Amino acid sequence: MTIKQISVFMENKPGTMSKVTDALGNSGIDVRAASLADTQDFGILRMIVSDTDKAVKALAEAGYVASVCDVFAAEVPDRPGAMTELMKKVAETGLNLEYMYAFVSPETKDAYIVFRIKDIESAEKALSEKGIKLIGNAK
Repeated sequence: MTIKQISVFMENKPGTMSKVTDALGNSGIDVRAASLADTQDFGILRMIVSDTDKAVKALAEAGYVASVCDVFAAEVPDRPGAMTELMKKVAETGLNLEYMYAFVSPETKDAYIVFRIKDIESAEKALSEKGIKLIGNAK
């Protein structure tokens, strides 16, 4: 079970993030999770949003190029050691973890770990066999 993630390549200058989120907000898009990695001149904004197709269209209309890829999201209890338990299981699969980010849901009191593994098919099977609770896109 995967989730669609949007990646936006953008200039690292004041106001850029505001313009991106403004384009999404004005289109009724809810940003559910985000991670920003930067270099001196550019950054990559990775997001999980409420409507991927609508978000890509809104970003294009605002002048941004967005790509979509599949990532995994695992639900774990929000407690010390839960992330370690998950990462040990991922390590046991022998699959390479490319990047990750996490957030906590105040409604469920759980944490969600979003991570990218390139080999989606193998990863999905291996993670399921390890008993990792994966979640998918929600509308």
